[in-house]
Amino acid sequence: MENQFTLPTETVELPSKGLLYPEESPLSSGNIEISYMSAKEEDILTNQSYIKEGTAIDKLLRSVIKTPINYNDLLIGDKNAIMIATRILGYGKDYEFRFREETHN
Repeated sequence: MENQFTLPTETVELPSKGLLYPEESPLSSGNIEISYMSAKEEDILTNQSYIKEGTAIDKLLRSVIKTPINYNDLLIGDKNAIMIATRILGYGKDYEFRFREETHN
């Protein structure tokens, strides 16, 4: 018996509400299923070749999307929503940062 580990998934509501996709597309439901990030996705995000090529985000999204779709059919606004949802699922909803206020003389 083969051990297979599957990550939990979440349903993300698309900003387009699916209205701009053909009826036969799974995207027309207005939702898409994505998995939580794993070490595989962390590796994608830190892969220097992907970063230099500008393909890291597309590869990440292709990896987490579980709904059977043609990735190239996704509207940019829907891709952005999936990216934000992926970030929240992977790192939480808070984004902490520090800044240093510079004084100008």
